[in-house]
Amino acid sequence: MPSDDQPLPFTAEDYRARMTRAAESAEAAGLAGVLVAPGPDMVHLTGYRPTADTERLTLLILRAGHDPVLVVPALEAADAERAAGAPALTLRDWTDAANPYTLTAGLLDAEGRFGISDNAWALHLLALHKLLPGTSYASLTEALPMLRAVKDAAELERLAAAGAAADATYEQILKVRFSGRRESDVAADLAALLTEHGHSQVDFTVVGSGPNGANPHHEAGGRTIEQGDMVVLDFGGLMHGYGSDTSRTVHVGEPTAEEQRVHDVVREAQEAGCNAVRPGVACQDVDRAARAVITEFGYGERFIHRTGHGIGVTTHEPPYMIEGEEQPLVPGMCFSVEPGIYLPGRFGVRIEDIVTVTESGGRRLNTTARELAIVE
Repeated sequence: MPSDDQPLPFTAEDYRARMTRAAESAEAAGLAGVLVAPGPDMVHLTGYRPTADTERLTLLILRAGHDPVLVVPALEAADAERAAGAPALTLRDWTDAANPYTLTAGLLDAEGRFGISDNAWALHLLALHKLLPGTSYASLTEALPMLRAVKDAAELERLAAAGAAADATYEQILKVRFSGRRESDVAADLAALLTEHGHSQVDFTVVGSGPNGANPHHEAGGRTIEQGDMVVLDFGGLMHGYGSDTSRTVHVGEPTAEEQRVHDVVREAQEAGCNAVRPGVACQDVDRAARAVITEFGYGERFIHRTGHGIGVTTHEPPYMIEGEEQPLVPGMCFSVEPGIYLPGRFGVRIEDIVTVTESGGRRLNTTARELAIVE
């Protein structure tokens, strides 16, 4: 990265390559094209993020063999033209006196099947279908789940920086006092540290102490953390537009033999999951590797969620490390490996790293110690 710790900006050529890949992937999947509404996919493909959530139609149209087209309201065209990816596409603007669906319909195959953003407004989809009754549509999660899954070098650089910032946050949170403070107090510390280390957005700060740790998505609340508590920490957000997400479990004072044993099992399972990562391996095999360890030690029923999820311009996205997902791992994919054991009414343990697939295996983007840390 440059000396000011800011990554080099994405170029129009970066966005051109992404849009070309998306159009070609759509063609390979038997689709006539991709229709992208404002949201993470549009940001990833063009660098354009509309300044306001509006009912006016804004739609990126990607078709193999055709130039990308962004249909945009005239009053927002100037903003769209300033997007980094704008030189790689054609802008077609429309005024409030015009019918944007007639304009858009003329750019589509009247009998085609299109992938469309999950978050596209039904209002827009229904209006297009009324003009083009021969078309059909599938959500991008269904039709092109790997659209954003494989990251390029510049994206990996941002994910690594976000991971390093989350690691620095963890190292500092170990120095604060836990005992006698509310979960929400520690959560506020985590949020402040993430921001201090460069995050522009904090998405979650889970602090699950004692029995609350047995709820994987517990929201930090008013419970006072006590001596003898196991505490699950899970936190992350966005930095330079890319996500961080890491979990560690700490203990207030010395753990019991059982608490240490459960933590050791999760640590071994997490290690097994990370070691399973390599090109060509199915996503479900990462889940199987981690789950096998936990099952072997008798806690299989207490591992109640998938082993991992993809991460990129959002903190949760495909691919998913879960039984039944046969998608092979490809170099450049990034995802979490985060097995856990949850004992209702008692405590929970989770350990999580972001891992990227390399040409020969996997590389962790989180490097903090995974041993059970003792805090005050």
